[in-house]
Formats: sequence, structure tokens, C-alpha cells
Amino acid sequence: MLSNSSKYAIKAVLFLALNSSKKNKVMVKDISGPINVPQAYIAKLLQELAKENIISSTRGHKGGFYLNTDNLNRTVMSIIQVIDGDKRINTCMLSLDACHEERPCPLHRILYASRNDILKHLKSKTIKELALDVESGNSFLPL
Repeated sequence: MLSNSSKYAIKAVLFLALNSSKKNKVMVKDISGPINVPQAYIAKLLQELAKENIISSTRGHKGGFYLNTDNLNRTVMSIIQVIDGDKRINTCMLSLDACHEERPCPLHRILYASRNDILKHLKSKTIKELALDVESGNSFLPL
């Protein structure tokens, strides 16, 4: 359901949520190691997210990436939509082009309700909430 790019972007944004602020910006090289993604790849993802105001960035000597209050209140789905768009989320679980409600694949009716429930949660869960879960020990993220 999620591409590797979206997974990497979510991990990078959570890294920023846990380790950055407007006064403490983080460089790409400091993110790529802990989340185990090549620098050039994570740089591209972060630039896309910054362009769409999902994260913040500053250029120059003391530049880098960080999250402000508005960024922290963005949803997980906002990250996914920037990186993958809606097509990936709404794609058939068997990757069939012709799968839809009127002509469903064998898994369509089985997974449809679950997928919609997952999407509902992704649309409501904020970056801040995920970061708080990690900080409190309610969830695990190796960084």
C-alpha cells in the first residue's frame, strides 16, 4: 500500500519531529544514517516535502530541515500524498488496472473495508501524535 519512498519519508519526518526545531535544524547527512537511506535519495524526498510545506527548511550556513508547529500538525497522509499521490493509495491490492467496485478483483471486497479504515487513520493521525508515541515508548522507531 505504501511505497518505499513514502516509508522513508515518514521515517525522515519522524526523525525531524524528534530531533529538530527552528533553532536546531538538521542536515540531510544527519538523517540518512539513522534511517538507513542514501543521502541523495532522502534529500530528494525532503525537498519534495519542503516544497509542499510538509516540513520546513532554511538554506545557508545554519540551514537545514526542521518542523514548526504547522508541520507537526500535518497528517501522515499529507506525507504520503506528496510522495506517492493518490494513485498508489487507491490501487488494487493485486495491482490490477481494471479493479473497481463494479468489477472487483478477488481481494477487493475482503480488503476494501480494512483499507478504508487504514486510510481514515492515516488522514487523522498527525506527525506530532506519532512522535509523541515514540517519545513515550508506546511505539518503536529505531533512529
